[in-house]
Amino acid sequence: MTMVMEFARFTVRDGAEAQLLADRPAMLAALRAHFPACQAAYLTREDDGTWVDVLLWRTRPEAEAAARQINTIPECAAWLALIAEAGGLRHAEVLDAWPTP
Repeated sequence: MTMVMEFARFTVRDGAEAQLLADRPAMLAALRAHFPACQAAYLTREDDGTWVDVLLWRTRPEAEAAARQINTIPECAAWLALIAEAGGLRHAEVLDAWPTP
């Protein structure tokens, strides 16, 4: 199986950016406890204010299963509630990497 990157684009509710960042460690700990196939996570903000959460998954089926179940984890559901508007979720196969995971 090929590892995949997951790109989740979103905007944050007005006034919730500090909470989003403060709650992220607990959310990621819960995510990794329930979905050990998550290998890495990077939270980014683009110049236009759009955020993109980039996660590295061991396999696409594991990434897709986590996406279907994420709202069942309280810490994840609370973090996702800080999102004003979801801008889509997409996956891309990792064909080459440096450093090698």
